[in-house]
Formats: sequence, structure tokens, C-alpha cells
Amino acid sequence: MREFENRRMDPADAAEPASFASPMDRPIPPPPRWRRYAPWVGAGIVLLGGIVWAITRTQDRNYRVLANQLTLSTVAQRPFDDFIALRGTVAPLVTAYLTTDQGGTVRQVLVEDGATVKSGQPLIVLSNPALQLQVAAQQLTFEQTRFEYERQLLDIDHEISKLKAKLARDKILLDGNAIAPSTYQEEQDEYEYRLKMREALIASRKVEQKVRSAELIGESPEGGSGSRSDIANAGIEALTIRAPMDGQLTALDAHVGESKAHGAVLGQVNSADRFKLTSDIDEYYLGRVVVGQAAVIAANGRTYPARVAKIYPQVANGAFKTDFRLDNEAPPSMRVGQTTELRVELGGTVDAIVVANGPFYQASGGNWVFVVDAEGKEAIKRTVRLGRKNPQYVEILDGLKPGERVIVSSYAAYRNIDRITLEGSDSTRK
Repeated sequence: MREFENRRMDPADAAEPASFASPMDRPIPPPPRWRRYAPWVGAGIVLLGGIVWAITRTQDRNYRVLANQLTLSTVAQRPFDDFIALRGTVAPLVTAYLTTDQGGTVRQVLVEDGATVKSGQPLIVLSNPALQLQVAAQQLTFEQTRFEYERQLLDIDHEISKLKAKLARDKILLDGNAIAPSTYQEEQDEYEYRLKMREALIASRKVEQKVRSAELIGESPEGGSGSRSDIANAGIEALTIRAPMDGQLTALDAHVGESKAHGAVLGQVNSADRFKLTSDIDEYYLGRVVVGQAAVIAANGRTYPARVAKIYPQVANGAFKTDFRLDNEAPPSMRVGQTTELRVELGGTVDAIVVANGPFYQASGGNWVFVVDAEGKEAIKRTVRLGRKNPQYVEILDGLKPGERVIVSSYAAYRNIDRITLEGSDSTRK
């Protein structure tokens, strides 16, 4: 025993580690780090998702509001009048604009803005020295041309007269065989030629007069020509702006000394006793309003029949413009620019299930509403189908029944909400 303990270990034995395991055993490596933390990460993601869902659900789908801030309406079955109530603006039925056919400087303003004028009445006088010189030159040219025409006509008439006399003399000589027949025939041909020249000169003169008339007064040559005085003064006459029709002069834009270009608008004349009304109608009714549709104007405690006269196809700010024309006389107090009540009849009176009209329609487009439960504690979003509407009521086609209460105030803040919790019970009802 002592001998064993005192025996020194062989160095070769020390280099080899002692092994008491079976040759079949292998060391097992530790698991990867990500596998050890995966369950905890997964649980955290699930928990975080649940929290986000709960917050989102609470914020976007449920909304708390004081009941007295809402307007409620009870669904009912009652008579429904299919009409549109509007405010119409009075405008003249006919408007004629004062434009300058010739440019110039304002020399005189003969009327004041707002005056009643008659057709043909002088309103504004312009001055254009260059135009006056041009007209004078044209007058001189016209007179020179006329003089030249008259001279040529006198020359031809003189030649015809001489030829006619010569033919008469030579006819006697021809009968006495004193001249050759060919000589007489040549004289006869010359005489007929001069007659045709005279006819051509007269026809050319007529055409020239038409052309010159058109150049001076702005008409087509086929339209005929006036007297020489009218032609000469046509350009000058255009410097006087006259009323194109009976009516009231408005928007006058002419002051003495101002320069006005050709085609400038100096004002307008409105029909004084004939009116139309213009109004903007919600684009919701674009397919239901047609030309000729009946309307009623209310003024001074009376009603006046009218009709849709024109529909403008452009839609701006959710509305389209429409003109209405009175069927008979206008109200005595009607004036351009004033507003009046206007009712457009779309259909008759029918029995229907309705709810009060309100701002809710703009946000929902009539596709859904918030229906208040029987206890009045919450309102649930519900899909519905709404039909026609007038200023008081909206027709219900499907999704609601009489007795149910609906929020009809604005839905602008509830577009993504499914449920509204009502706090308090003092809501406004209609």
C-alpha cells in the first residue's frame, strides 16, 4: 500500500486524461440562446398586440359624448312633400352690353348710372380724330370715284351719240351703194360695243357702291348700301354709343377724358320689368331638376308661378346653378339683386316613413345612421337606405322603423365610430 502511494506517476500516464466513461457516450452541447428566449418574446408580442388592439378599439370604435350635445329624431310615418326650398337672387331677364365699335376718348357722358333709357337713346359720345380724318379721306375718295364714273359715263354716251348719228347718215349712203356694206357693218359693231361698255360701267359702279358701303358701315356687300351721306358718316356715328333696348343702365364705366379701346365694355342695359331668379341647388338633386319644372316664388304674402329656365352643368362647392323664369307678371316690389323664397316641386305628397333632416346626411351620405337604444344609453351604427329628402324630413326606404330614435346632428367626428355612449339624458329631440 505504501509502496503504491510512493510510486511516482509515469509522465506518459500523466499526458492522457483519465476517462471512466463508456466509449459510446458523447458530450451534449448547450441549447442556442435564441431558443431559450423565444417563448418570452412571443408572449410579449401577443401582450403588446392585445394592448394596441384594446386601445385602438376604445379610441376608434367607441365614443363617449354628452347626450345634451346631440340632436335626436324619432322615426315616424307621416305625409312627405317632395320639394326643394331655395333662396333665389333676382336678376334681369335680358342684359345687353354697351361695347365700342370704334375706339376713342370719352368726350361726353349723357346719362347717369341707374337711369332708365330708351332704345336708340345716345348715352356716351367718343372722340377719335384719326377716325374722323380717315372718314374724311374716304369721303374724298368716294367723291373722286363718283366724279370719274360720271366722266366715263359722259364719254361713252357721247361716243354712242356720235356713232348713232353716223349710222343714220351711212344708212342712206349704203342704200345708194355709195359705201361698201362691210364699212357699214363695222360702224354697226362699234355702236353695239359702246352700248355694252355703258352697261358694264353701270354694273361695275353698283358693285363698287356696295363694297364701299360695307367697308364704312361694317355690313356685307350683299346687304345693300345706303345714301352717300349715310356711308360717309357711318364711322363717325359709331362713336356715339346708344341704348340697344329699353331698360335700366347699370355698371356704367365711362368718364370724360378716358381712352377706350375697340370692343371695350362701357356698361350694360338690363330689362327693367322682366326678371329671372338664379339659385344654387345641392348636387344631390342634379338628376331630378329639369328645364320646364314648376316652381313657386313667395313675395309680399303672395305666390307667383315660375319654371326652371336653364340648368348650368358645372358643379361647384357641391351645388349647381339654375335659372328660373316667372310665368306671368313679376311682383311689384321685385328689384335686381334682392333675394326671395323659392320652392321647386319635385313630386306630390305621399305617405312615407321619415326622420328629421339634419347634418348627419352629409357625413354618412345616407348609407348609415346611429340608432339610440331603448334605454337611451348608447347609439349603435346601423346600415340604412334613405331616399328623397326635403328641408324637414328624409325618406327612409330600409333599415329603420317607426318609433326608433336616430341621431340627426353632425357625424363629422364619428366617421370611424361604431358605438356612441351617451352620458346624461338631456338630449335635444326633434
